Amino acid sequence: NIREFSEVFKNSGVSLQDIGDGILNLEFRSKMNTIGEDVLLGLNKAIDIAEKDFQGLIIGNQAPNFSVGANIGMILLMAAEQEYEELNKAIKFFQDSMMRMRYSSIPTISAPHGMALGGGCEISLHADKIVAAAETYMGLVEFGVGVIPGGGGSKEMALRASDAFQKGDVELNILQENFLTIGMAKVSTSAYEAFDLGLLQKGKDVVVVNKERQIAIAKSHAKLMAETGYTQPIKRNDVRVLGKQALGMFLVGTDSMEHSRYISAHDKKIANKLAYVMAGGDLSEPTLVSEQYLLDIEREAFLSLCSERKTIERIEHMLKTGKPLRN
Repeated sequence: NIREFSEVFKNSGVSLQDIGDGILNLEFRSKMNTIGEDVLLGLNKAIDIAEKDFQGLIIGNQAPNFSVGANIGMILLMAAEQEYEELNKAIKFFQDSMMRMRYSSIPTISAPHGMALGGGCEISLHADKIVAAAETYMGLVEFGVGVIPGGGGSKEMALRASDAFQKGDVELNILQENFLTIGMAKVSTSAYEAFDLGLLQKGKDVVVVNKERQIAIAKSHAKLMAETGYTQPIKRNDVRVLGKQALGMFLVGTDSMEHSRYISAHDKKIANKLAYVMAGGDLSEPTLVSEQYLLDIEREAFLSLCSERKTIERIEHMLKTGKPLRN
């Protein structure tokens, strides 16, 4: 039980525990473990403390679900009031927190279980390693509330496709699969299926069958990474994007899906914004870009969708009913 350990820091959204052997664990304490400003402030503080005095950081908790995602109530308030400046700041803070985690000087491990959706999935994607419970339902489900993943998730799936290209796979196929993972709001039925969706990575992420041992196993991985000489990653400027070549293909696909009434006009609008981000914009030829470039166009796409009436209706419907609205 992680709550038996001594608490190093807490705020309204998190509790940070010293679980021994130089490893900290960050536990979400918000309602449904949603990720809002307090949780992100807590994450940044945890990384500061870990870098100064500890060897590694785990993000794990023992609630029924790891995290159901970002606090969409706050997003709705800002979007409905057209506070786009504030919303831009909030989304940028989420993105910056993900990059802070990825490029920290200590190993970070995410230990998802139950639902790890939207922002909860994005936090996991940006850890050095995921130690997932077998029963983990992971997915980037933002389409259901009328937006694209805006906390680095869209960028990350483009980056992972780029890394797969370098291994000689057919370029468009991997990008298309990752596009569909987001565009169809796919949620894994288990941690094993999350590998097929590109959310977990073979050779890097691991699955734990006994959930009782999950935090202990995550801790042993963090310790091992620290002891074997963890090196701080270098920010990426070499993400290969396909530009118009991929964008054109995606737009033809979304056109035909709308034409055959498989998706609504608003679905198509969201899908086309996602296509733009994952293609790296409408560049005339394949180009190497930075992660920050992708984060910036991801954030622009997210914000433009938040100004759409139909997106606001989707968020309201999700908050009222817990189910996505297909408008």
